Amino acid sequence: MSVLLCVVLSFLFCLLPNFLFHKNLMRAHIVTLVLDAEKVLTILFTNESSRYCVHIFRVSDNLLKVNKPTLPLASGEFSVPTTVLLIVAFLVMSISIGIRSKSAPLMCDLLVSFLLGSAYSIDVPLLWWKRHAFLATFCIIFVRAVVVQLAFFAHMQQHVLKRPLAPTRSVVFATCFMCCFAAVIALFKDIPNVDGDRDFGIQSMTVRLGQQRVHRLCINILMTAYATAILVGASSMNLYQKIVIVSGHGLLASTLWQRAQQFDIENKDCITQFYMFIWKLFYAEYFLIPFV
Repeated sequence: MSVLLCVVLSFLFCLLPNFLFHKNLMRAHIVTLVLDAEKVLTILFTNESSRYCVHIFRVSDNLLKVNKPTLPLASGEFSVPTTVLLIVAFLVMSISIGIRSKSAPLMCDLLVSFLLGSAYSIDVPLLWWKRHAFLATFCIIFVRAVVVQLAFFAHMQQHVLKRPLAPTRSVVFATCFMCCFAAVIALFKDIPNVDGDRDFGIQSMTVRLGQQRVHRLCINILMTAYATAILVGASSMNLYQKIVIVSGHGLLASTLWQRAQQFDIENKDCITQFYMFIWKLFYAEYFLIPFV
């Protein structure tokens, strides 16, 4: 039952960011849902490549028993064979339906996510890029902020809306903004893992700079991103869009700042909750991007 629930929830959560990606794409998804279920499934199942990356990381990373002992595999809730089964299932579903879509952007997303996810996670010579701060951050930013935004935008423009591929204000904003968020996720995820990373010789930014400095750096990056987004909204010629963008990002920035003031670097539960809060901000941004 837990495996089935994992699969179902992964489908739902991976759909959300792409469902609210762009004001034109949002309408296209609604039309597609009614008229062409196969393309919706293509987008849905193609995202299972990210689930592949997550689970292969959990199988390959011996640090999990030290850094995250409550995760299903590390705690023993999932066995290694069960996790391998999930990996194979997610990979096969994403590749098979990606091929059926005949969409070059989606296949590019699959290929890049598969290669970089494997390079990040698998502990073999020349791989396991997680142990190198620059390569680990590069993987997360490139996949989360660049490949996902551009590949799905290109797919929707060319294969769903049947329009020529041309950059829009929304996709440029989304790519730049998500680069900031992906960088913060890449940095912040190592804050609670500093002891295990140090013991295993992984020179993460947290090991090098310390937890408090990395936390401050993450907050500064996000606040700068929100300030930039507010300026972008203020420059909009559409009053309705201007109000939504400025007030929306102002509210998120204010909430972030308040949570940051209550942050306790010595409390692991507080660190974990704050990290999950960052992910909530990440997905909340997809509700605002259509208005840019």
